[in-house]
Amino acid sequence: MKQETNVVSASLNGVRTSPRKMRLVANLIRNKEIQRALDILTYSHKKRISLFFKKLLLSLLSNWEKKYDESYSNANREYLLYIKEIRVNQGKTLKRLRPVPQGRGHRIRKRSSNVLVFLEKRK
Repeated sequence: MKQETNVVSASLNGVRTSPRKMRLVANLIRNKEIQRALDILTYSHKKRISLFFKKLLLSLLSNWEKKYDESYSNANREYLLYIKEIRVNQGKTLKRLRPVPQGRGHRIRKRSSNVLVFLEKRK
């Protein structure tokens, strides 16, 4: 007997923010219902990061509607769409040199993030 799962994913690669900062916001919306997560992101203090996550969640909803041919409007809410899993991994790191006294240079690491989100239906 095969269990049917309704899971959709979306990813965002190369976000120019460090993974540690992205995880702070990702932990706020982990395992939340999608509409509640969007509300949390709207009023979050980390505006730039929450904007990336909002775009990603809207893309996730669009992927859901394309895959299952049903819109998630106010009229059609007999089920809950929630964020099943959210992963923030480190992407490419840009390495730069900052000049310091006596002809030396200190390395600056500009980190980027890769984000992967899974959406699932809950009865």
